[in-house]
Amino acid sequence: MPDPITIIRSDETSHGAYRAEVPGSTKLAELTWRADGNVRVADHTFVPPEARGTGIAAQLVEALVADAREQGFTVVPQCSYVAVAFRRHPEWADLLAKE
Repeated sequence: MPDPITIIRSDETSHGAYRAEVPGSTKLAELTWRADGNVRVADHTFVPPEARGTGIAAQLVEALVADAREQGFTVVPQCSYVAVAFRRHPEWADLLAKE
């Protein structure tokens, strides 16, 4: 289990992000999204190269999923990393936006 990170959420109504500081890097890890009604389109995930494979991206997706459950929105996993995470977690299927 990776060490928990502090995730900073930004919500600008039409778009937002989940960001986290990465030890040993000047760059932040992030998952960005844009809104489409009550749907969040997860469109990009980035983790600095020196921190890849440490579970940071997974924790960003888990924060998105937790907010979807709490706030009642659904998700379009446009980013390939987020799409894979949803395939690995069938228990999140109810959070996928209907096409």
